This record gives sequence, C-alpha cells and structure tokens, in this order.
Amino acid sequence: MHNLIPKQRIKLSWLLKMAWRDSRKNRSRLLLFISAIVLGIAALVAVYSFKDNLQKDIDAQAKELTGADLVLDSRKGVSNVMNNMLDTLGDERSQEKTFASMIYFLKGGGSRLVQMKALQGKYPYYGSIETTPIAAATNFQSDRNALVDKTLILQFNAKVGDSVKVGDLNFKILGTLTKAPGQTGISASIAPTVYIPLQYLEKTNLIKTGSRINHKFYFKFNDPSKVDEWVKKHDSKLEKEGFDAETVESKKEQTGRSFKDVNRFLALSGFIALLLGCIGVGSAIQVYIQEKLAAIATLRCLGLKARHAFFIYLIQVFFIGLIAAVIGAVLGTAIQFLLPWVLKDFLPIEITMQVSWPAVGQGILLGIIISVLFALPSLLGVRKISPLNAIRVSFEKSRGRLDPLLWLVYLLMAAFIAGFTHLQMKTWVQTLFFTTSIAIAFILLLILSKLLMFMVRKLLPGTASYLWRQGFANLYRPNNQTLMLTVSIGLSTTFICTLFFVQGILMNRVSLSSGSNQPNMVMFDIQNTQKEGLDSLTKSFKLPLMNQVPVITMRIEEINGKKSTADTNNRRAYRNEIRATYQDTLTAAEKITAGKWTGSVKAGATVYISLDQRYAQQIKVGLNDKILFNVQGMMIPTVVGSLREVNWSRMQTNFRVVFPAGVLEEAPQFHVLMTRVPSSEVSARFQGEVVRQFPNVSVIDLDLVLKLLDELLGKIGFVIQFMAGFSMVTGWIVLISSVLTSKNQRIKESILLRTMGASSKQIIRINAIEYFFLGAFAAGAGLILSLVGSWTLAKFSFDAAFIPPFWSTLALFGSIVLLVVITGVLSTRSILKQPPLKILRTEG
Repeated sequence: MHNLIPKQRIKLSWLLKMAWRDSRKNRSRLLLFISAIVLGIAALVAVYSFKDNLQKDIDAQAKELTGADLVLDSRKGVSNVMNNMLDTLGDERSQEKTFASMIYFLKGGGSRLVQMKALQGKYPYYGSIETTPIAAATNFQSDRNALVDKTLILQFNAKVGDSVKVGDLNFKILGTLTKAPGQTGISASIAPTVYIPLQYLEKTNLIKTGSRINHKFYFKFNDPSKVDEWVKKHDSKLEKEGFDAETVESKKEQTGRSFKDVNRFLALSGFIALLLGCIGVGSAIQVYIQEKLAAIATLRCLGLKARHAFFIYLIQVFFIGLIAAVIGAVLGTAIQFLLPWVLKDFLPIEITMQVSWPAVGQGILLGIIISVLFALPSLLGVRKISPLNAIRVSFEKSRGRLDPLLWLVYLLMAAFIAGFTHLQMKTWVQTLFFTTSIAIAFILLLILSKLLMFMVRKLLPGTASYLWRQGFANLYRPNNQTLMLTVSIGLSTTFICTLFFVQGILMNRVSLSSGSNQPNMVMFDIQNTQKEGLDSLTKSFKLPLMNQVPVITMRIEEINGKKSTADTNNRRAYRNEIRATYQDTLTAAEKITAGKWTGSVKAGATVYISLDQRYAQQIKVGLNDKILFNVQGMMIPTVVGSLREVNWSRMQTNFRVVFPAGVLEEAPQFHVLMTRVPSSEVSARFQGEVVRQFPNVSVIDLDLVLKLLDELLGKIGFVIQFMAGFSMVTGWIVLISSVLTSKNQRIKESILLRTMGASSKQIIRINAIEYFFLGAFAAGAGLILSLVGSWTLAKFSFDAAFIPPFWSTLALFGSIVLLVVITGVLSTRSILKQPPLKILRTEG
C-alpha cells in the first residue's frame, strides 16, 4: 500500500488544519477540559492583580498612611535628654498619648473600654482625620471636646452634642470619627478610638501607677529627603531611649510586608485550585487520547509519522490552554474587584482597582505552560501508537522500557510546582514543606485508590446481587476514572476540611466555658487605695471576687551581666515593659516543666523567679541564668529557678514572669480583679458604677470581646472560604468533566445492559452504587488526611487541643459524597435516552 500522506516535510499549517478538523466532533468535551483550569487561572490573576494594585496604592498613599514625615514612638516614657532632642526636630511638631480607658455616655448611661488618643498639634500633616461634621477634626482641640468613633455612636445611640465622661472630666462630642490615618475597620471594631485634646489629659486623673501609655511624636519637615538618613544615624540612641522610628519609606515597607502573608496565602489557595484543575486536564486528556487510538492508528497507516500525530494533539492542548488562560484572565480581572470588598476591613488604605496587564500576562503564560505540562504524559503515548491498532485495538499495550522523556516531564512538573511555590514562599524550607506535603497527599491518595480497587476485586462476595457486583466492577473497569477521581476529590476534601478545622481551632482558643466558675469581666489599673472600695462595690452587686492579683511594671536591665548595648543578639529582651506578679502558690493554669518552684523568700536571700518556658526561649535564658530587673528605678537581682508551662487560653490572669512572695510587696503596683456577671443588664449597670466611682479603672467585658473575636474570625473565615471556594468549585468541575469524559464508554456499557434486558432503574442503581462508594472512599481519604494535618497544626503551631466537631464533619463528608452521587446519576440519565439500536450502529 502506498502512503496516502506524502513523505515531503509536513508544514505547520497542515498540522494546524488537522488539529482543527480532528477537534470538530469533540469541541464540547474540549471546552469541558478548559473549564477545569479556568478557575485556577482566575484565582491567580485576581490575586496578582490585587497585589499589584495594593502595592501601587501603598506607594501612593504611604504619606497619608503615616500622617507625618517622621513618627517617634515610645512606651517607656521620655527622658530629659530625649525631650531636648525632640524639641529640635522638624519644622512642625505634634504629640499624642495613647492608652486604654473607659468612657461613660452621660445621656444613655453606657460605658465601654476604648483606645484613648490625647492629641496636641496639627497632625496629620498628610491626609486627614475624617469626621462628621468635617470641621470637627480641626476644631475639637479648641475646647473640652471629643471625637468619638462611629461604632460607639451607633452602639450607644449617641449623637453629636452629647457628652461623655473621661476620667474626672466631661467632654462634648463635637464630631463622629469615621477614619484616621492607619485605621482599619477591624481595629475600629475591636478597639474603637476616642480623641480628646492633650491639654486636658492631666485633669482627667487617668494616668496612675502601672498605666500603659504610648507616647507618639509626629514631625513634618520642609525638606523630608534626609529623614531616613537621620533615623539611620540615630538608631542606636533611639533604641537606648526605648523609641521606635517610623518614616514614610519604612511605613511603606512595613505595610507591604504585612500583606505579603495574605497575598501568599491567596496565591497558594489559587495555585491549589489550579493543581486540582491540572489533575482533571491530565486525566481527561488521557481518556481523550485513548478514545482517539483508532483515528491515530488510521493516520499512521496512511503514512503519518508518530511525531506528527503527537504534534496534532499537542496543538489542540496548546490552544485549550490558551483559551482557558484567556477566559481565566478575564474572569480573574473581574474577580479582583471583589477582593477589596472582601478584605476592606483589613486594609488601612483606599484601593483603586484597575486592570493589571502584568498579572494578566502571567496568568495566560501560566495557563499555557501548566496545560501542556500536565497533558504531556498522555500526549507522549501518541508516539507509540502502532498502525496495527487500527485493526486490533488490544495490540501493543506500550510495554517495554520506560520512556525517558516521560520521566523528564515528571521532573519538570515537580520543578514547576517547587519553583512556583518558592516564588510565593521566598524560603526553600517553606517551599520544601509545602511541595512535600502536596507530594505526600498525592502519594497517599494514589495508594488509597489502588487499595480501593484491590479490595473491591478481592473482598466483594460472589453471592452479592448482580447490581452490586456490576456497580463495584465499574470501579476497576477499562477507562475507569477511579484513580483520578480519588485524587481530585480527596485533595479538594483535604483542603476544604483543613481550612474548616483550622478556623474551628482558632475559635476554640478564644472561647469561654459556659460554666459558672469562669469569669467574664476583668478590671485592671486598680490602685492600692481603691482595692477595698472596688471589692465592696463588687460585693454589693452580689458578684464574686475571682482571681485578684497584684501587677508590677518592670524592665530587664541585664542578663548574665550583659546590658542591652552589649547583648546585641538579644535586644528584644530589653525593649518592652514586663507585667509581673508575685505569688506563693502555682495557679491551676501553671505547671512546672523544669527546675524547682520557690513560693516565698526571706529578706536578703537569693530571689528565684519562674519564667514561662516560651518566653524564656524568646529571651534566650535558661535555668540558673541571672536577670537584673529594673522595678521603676529599683534594681532587683534574680536567678531563674524554674520554667512553667502556662495555659494561656484559660480565662484568668497569667504572667510570663512570677516572683516569689516577700520581694515586691512594697513596689509600686496596681491590681487586677476578675468577676462574673450574670447578664448584660447587670454588666451595664456595674460598669457604669465603676466608671463613676473609679474613673481610672478599666473594665473589659469578656463576653463583648468574644463577640468581637467571633466577628473578626468570621471575617477571616470568609476570606479563607472565598479562596477555598475556587478549589471546591474546581474540584466539582473536575468531577463533572471526569464523569462526562467517560460518557462514550458509559453509553456502550449501558446500552449493552439495556439490550440484554436491564431496566433504566437498574442502570441508575448500578451507577449510584459505583459513585457512592467512589465518593465515600475519596472523601473519607481526604478527611483522614485533613484530620491528621489539622491535629499536627493544632499541636505544633497553635499549641491547642484538636477535637473535630462530629456533626459538622459528618455533614461536610455527606455533602461531598452526595455531590458525587448526584453528578454520576445525572450523567446516566442522558445515556438512558439513547435507543439500544445505537450500539449496533456505533459498532457497525
């Protein structure tokens, strides 16, 4: 037989024409392949576009975000030397003191712990404090006025013109605060802000022993170009004085860094969705090529070379990837406009969204590369299709030596996944962890899939009914999708369930027990002279006195004889103030893990203190190390006598540093009192009375805090679920495409069954049995991996107990199985509409 295809060099135009013609009968299926990766590309383009626009807006709004050319910040207080330096800085200066305090609404009687900002000067110099009415922001310092956050105005049904009590003074609400530099929706919900003029702060009598005040100084320069150079020059002096410096450039870098983790998570979420889609594309192309065996073999008989047959289908896949990438890029560009709305409560700046062409280009390129790469293992098989396949389909099952090109493709896949992950993670340790986790999940799911098929073959009893035997046999029939479906459904389940469990772990860490022995209100900054009076007030409301402890403010002066200037590797230990206590016995939340607990000490003896074990690791000290503490000017030498494991999730006062009794009793101190209020009505009345009688005492309503945390975690959970949704929907699309890919094979099997007398109900039941066990096994495997992963995260990352919610987990598992069954059965319904005669025509 002479070759009908000429031996001259085949042109690209001919290959393109053949690829187009060959695709005509399969375009609907090829479009289904496209849909498998569209959402993954869309997710990544949306994230990349959001990242580009966010960085652009951070750069453009960095001045408004900082509000000044230079910000100096200290929690330590200001020395005379530092005061002299501050007076010489800048061409314009403003000062602010920030601290937590209670305010009391005189009209409605409500009270709330807020973030108080006492301001003096024209800050901000860039941007503005936004208020209603607008003039309130500039006029409130002229008299005893206040700007009150809009969340408080709404909560207490207040309005402009009402008065609030701050300490011993009343302030008129001159305006509603809607936005301030660097403020986000979340921060306003958790710690609403109230501005008052700094000139009235002393008269409020709020500043007492132990009050935690943040001193901020804002500076504007006529020539700000040398501000960063000045900060670098005076860095050591600022650090010695306990000051942090912030400039427009450092704020820009810090804000960008703070959103890197968010962008990294979003990008990896999109990448996982894309990987799921690639599994679908790879498996679908494999089935597609198997169905093309006869056509390829016929072309080989007509003289087409193997490499040309390979190029025909490679061209098809290339254009599949191109079309999918373009659709995904368009969809992702549209989705990016949703991300600022989803993340608006976490953003301190206004986002101006626009098309990011670099992100679109990256998405399209990524779509093409990943489509071709994951299709290559199946496409390479085209080169080995023999002309004899045209007359004998079972001929040559590609036995023999392993194809080196196939191994090269697998290596390229692994390199691509690792390379892309490294671009997000930036460190090879994190990259290795992520890629290894994916590889382990793949391998385990592959093993479980093989185990499923083995168990079905070996354990299915011969006495089972025909419908059950046929349904189980479908799991390992030729062209079955068991392997691919187990992996894709399993990975989708693993990812979704892990996110669900992690959210639950975070919620459990902040949840309170409903038992009557758990406190739900904390009062702090109680002075020695106020202790008895507050105890009496608490008892008068018939509330229990729980967990009363003294608190002493101190700093670390030396560790093993080294000061902060000499101990350059451990400067963190000396920077912040420490809140410590003294006690003679351990609490229920503490357990000694090393050393010996000392409950009391006699005058002149060595003072053995106890440190929280994690804090000890942070400041790099161990047993018998010597620490010199500066307790408000008095130096106290100590030795680390023991390390404790502290249950920080327990609702009581816990401390990193605990002194024995007999040392700090005469030191300046304040007290903390915890109690339990039975209802919100009692809570409101009690808080109001505390604010009236003891205005400097701050009250934290833990029930309110938990509601706010619940709201915060709910918003974080929504962001997580928003991105997880891409994986979930992609997994569903992969499932549908996998089912419909083998539709032709199902048509033949089902029509043969109908020809032999099987009813429509029996065929539906056979398919329902197959998909039920396939879905149950795949979802179960994914759930097991998720439980192991979540337990690992809970133990080693969150240091929390992990108890999965039984009913929620069962509902999640059941919904995935139900989705698989419904999809499989719905695909069967269209098959049942085919007349039995069709099988004869098809074969003929």
